[in-house]
Amino acid sequence: MTEHLYYNDSFLYEFDAEVLDIVSVDSRLALVLDRTAFYPTSGGQIFDTGWILPDATGEPSKPLRVVEVTETDDGKILHIVEDSASIRKGIQVHGLIDIDRRRDHMQQHSGQHVLSAAFVRLFNLQTVSFHMGSESCSIDLDTKALTTSQIEAAEALANNVVMENRTVDIRFVTQEEAGGLGLRKIPPVERDQLRLIDVHDFDLSACGGTHVAATGQILCILLRKTEKTRQGWRVEFVCGKRAVATARRDHSVLTESGGLLSSHIWDIPQHLRKLQEESRASRKSYEHLMEELADLYANRLLMETPETSGRKVIVRTFPDRDLTFIKLLAQRVTRQSTAVIAFLGTISDPPALVFAQSSGQPFDMRGMMKEILSRLGGRGGGNKDMAQGGPAQVDALEVVLSELAASLKT
Repeated sequence: MTEHLYYNDSFLYEFDAEVLDIVSVDSRLALVLDRTAFYPTSGGQIFDTGWILPDATGEPSKPLRVVEVTETDDGKILHIVEDSASIRKGIQVHGLIDIDRRRDHMQQHSGQHVLSAAFVRLFNLQTVSFHMGSESCSIDLDTKALTTSQIEAAEALANNVVMENRTVDIRFVTQEEAGGLGLRKIPPVERDQLRLIDVHDFDLSACGGTHVAATGQILCILLRKTEKTRQGWRVEFVCGKRAVATARRDHSVLTESGGLLSSHIWDIPQHLRKLQEESRASRKSYEHLMEELADLYANRLLMETPETSGRKVIVRTFPDRDLTFIKLLAQRVTRQSTAVIAFLGTISDPPALVFAQSSGQPFDMRGMMKEILSRLGGRGGGNKDMAQGGPAQVDALEVVLSELAASLKT
């Protein structure tokens, strides 16, 4: 079992150790050390990265990049490295933690403790899970409803605790002792000893992660968004330098958006609502015009197309119309007459086909579409009276449709 140095000191960024074993993990090489300050993925917190030097002197010669850290069920910590050619079992090594990554994780995880405690203190909303991602973090709350006022209140309380710079202590207790200490959440797995993270007079939780020494080191906690999940509500947040970078990025996007709209960033929602209303009005007007155009086209096509064997077979390919229009046109021509077959196509991007017949006609539009697409490539579907598809080839489209129409006339 590897000695977990980070349990006692989250600010330990360098350490010496002995290589106990070199193993393979999913075709990658991993070192097992007798002691380590590298934190493995656990409890919602992602792993540390860094370097391992093979001579325990701290010299930067041939450092091994640690790209992932995991823990086995029996307590061994596996340091997955890019190359272990210079490492042998039994030698001494020197470990270096990626300090920026570790400090970021400490801010996120400590911020989560404070935020989760804030939701409990204010609204008795328990955190059922925590996830730390590379860009943001989230907690899942056990609740059927979550309001904006609750989110803002929890964020405000959490940041007050940050500004008060309360101490964050580590202590170890037995499972029995923990039962009487008022922990926010008792871990489901029984252990001989529990590691407790104590945010002074605010939160006491069992946790194996890395944490700050005082809440002021979290810097700030920024809640981003919420979403309903199957079992409750998910709250996304960022802390510390991530929060500053996120706020800076958000402000840059808002400033650019405001410039495009010629408005202040606070007026962007109002401008967007106005644009949405104008877009809906324009769309409605466009649809009305397309319907009128389809009616005119339908009347013209019916007048121009001679009747053969008691029905009119219309064939037309458009260079600049979309699927919506030719489908609308097919509906118009087949409803205006009881004996119409329409083979319509468009070669615009993307190309499309619509086959339709008046109700009561004996042909199978879906079968014809399948036959044509077997020649032109592409996919489609429909029913007996109307089918549509997207041909992969359009060079011979007019010829193919003309041949299909001719086969009906004979």
